[in-house]
Amino acid sequence: MSDDTTIHDSGDSIHDASPNAVTSRRTAPLIVAAVALVLAGFFAVLIGAKTNEADTADSPLLGRPAPAVQTTTLDGQPFDLQRRKGSWVVLNFFNSTCVPCVQEHPELVKFADEQAKLSDGAEFYTVVWDDNRGAVQKFFADNGGSWPILADDDARIEVAFGVAKVPETWIIDPNGFVVSRHLGGTTDDQLTRLLAQAKVG
Repeated sequence: MSDDTTIHDSGDSIHDASPNAVTSRRTAPLIVAAVALVLAGFFAVLIGAKTNEADTADSPLLGRPAPAVQTTTLDGQPFDLQRRKGSWVVLNFFNSTCVPCVQEHPELVKFADEQAKLSDGAEFYTVVWDDNRGAVQKFFADNGGSWPILADDDARIEVAFGVAKVPETWIIDPNGFVVSRHLGGTTDDQLTRLLAQAKVG
């Protein structure tokens, strides 16, 4: 007798569930999903803001004469950074297997092309960072970029500048002093702004 009562009571509790309770159970997952989407978007914005909030990174070289750089381009031409005095110089450390390097490359092409058209435009150079010469030459042949590519086979340039990870971009003023260091991928707009700030400051 008590067993029948128990079964009967359980059935009543199921059938007596209000429409509002059923609706709540159905909408709860939708609310959770919506909140998750909002939070994901919020974190994405935060990450993007943090990536772009600082264009420059600190370095003991800032405000000091740039390290001596004597090397050759990948096509065998001599290069001496000291002989570039009188010009603004932008050095970009690059590896053809580095994803951010690949992603920023179209922006560098745009920047270098724009600078080449200006009477006081910056000279742009790529410094090969721990990479195969053939791979780098193929990358440039496939993706554009007609500026000089500097060899750093013995890693002297990267050590002199303290480069631990690519991409990394440096700006050197016409007096041969380091004025800016940018870590990570960059854009045409960022480099143009950094260069303009350096010229004013």
